Amino acid sequence: MPISYKNQLLPIEKVFRDPVHNYIHVQHQVILDLINSKEVQRLRRIKQLGTSSFTFHGAEHSRFAHSLGVYEITRQICNIFQRNYSKEKIGEYGWDDNERLVALCAALLHDVGHGPYSHTFEHIFHTNHEALTVEIITSPDTEVYQVLNRVEAGFPEKVASVITKTYPNPQVVQMISSQIDADRMDYLLRDAYFTGTQYGTFDLTRILRVIRPYEGGIAFSMSGMHAVEDYIVSRYQMYVQVYFHPTSRAMEVMLEHLLNRAHELYQEDKQTFETNSQLLLPFLEERFTLNDYLRLDDGVLNTYFNHWLSSSDVILTDLSQRFLNRKPLKSCLFQPESQGELIEKMKKLVETVGFNPNYYTALNSSFDLPYDFYRPENGKHRTQIELQQKDGTLIELSQASSLVAALAGQSQGDHRFYFPKEMIDQTLQNNFDLFSETYQTFAKHIHNGALVLK
Repeated sequence: MPISYKNQLLPIEKVFRDPVHNYIHVQHQVILDLINSKEVQRLRRIKQLGTSSFTFHGAEHSRFAHSLGVYEITRQICNIFQRNYSKEKIGEYGWDDNERLVALCAALLHDVGHGPYSHTFEHIFHTNHEALTVEIITSPDTEVYQVLNRVEAGFPEKVASVITKTYPNPQVVQMISSQIDADRMDYLLRDAYFTGTQYGTFDLTRILRVIRPYEGGIAFSMSGMHAVEDYIVSRYQMYVQVYFHPTSRAMEVMLEHLLNRAHELYQEDKQTFETNSQLLLPFLEERFTLNDYLRLDDGVLNTYFNHWLSSSDVILTDLSQRFLNRKPLKSCLFQPESQGELIEKMKKLVETVGFNPNYYTALNSSFDLPYDFYRPENGKHRTQIELQQKDGTLIELSQASSLVAALAGQSQGDHRFYFPKEMIDQTLQNNFDLFSETYQTFAKHIHNGALVLK
């Protein structure tokens, strides 16, 4: 009797060499076919960290590499669960290995809907990478769907339900999406490796040693508490030092202004964009299809930015060259509740010397919770980290760890005002007598401590 596609294994295991996990092991034909699909291959052309490579030059890794990493961690978890905590061994709430393939597919495909310069592009053109991930998985027009649909009828929808967190088995959902999941564990280690920041590392081997399934999803042995603490601290450090780095955010601001300017100009001069930015037209017109979306990647946008260097619009040209040639805006910290009037004054000073404040200033706030426990009063579900004690009972992480308790529920981040570096360039100030007083007034607010340049 021929083996079904669902159960078809490769004659010889295929491996991908990886700097984080050493080898990524592929045994299922389904997984290899998904990797080779055009929708997954597109992720090679999208950077995992977007504009962070302007700050950390090694951060050129792709969402493709990350997706393989999340798959590999999920594969290892499935192996551990099947070997040590299967239903046959521990009963009703043990691991059912029939869930393996849906977990592996969801892990590999969890980011397939990301677009170029992910979050900035989403904000400007009102796309949603999670919704697009679901559409890619469930649309009959995609290669991903065609592979998944060969497994069994309704399998694409099963995989999509893991992404939307509606899949009935919480163990599978929490493998991919929780406060300590395969996705976060891979991107922390991978981003730390490629940015060269050692404080982003943690003991993945130990965490996988103490992970286990239970009725409500996934828990960790009490003996592994310190490894989980290490993970939480690493996540905190990566957000503060890498993901919220002011220069990376400055380049995000520049990118956002650049795309906004193109969007505005398109309403006045469609012909120019029809000539040199054809793949962007459906987004400028806000009528894009899934196929339009899948044709975009970082390289496509960068090519258009290069074309715009010769635009007749001075702002579009200038923002393009600033972005391509890494000329970030400067920033200072501010408190919105007490310094709002001062920020408005600073914007007017920027405008006085000839910069359009809509495109050369920005207010940017970046905050994240390193860890939080479930708060019913907030009305927002959050899967907290559970530790399993020797008697089998569970205790929430921050209740057992004073270190995590100190971080739990504490937002980390800051508010920044971005402005042209020229505003505090002493040489420039001296060369423009007409505006010298304006420049000096702006610089005075920065250097006397009213606003903190940092």
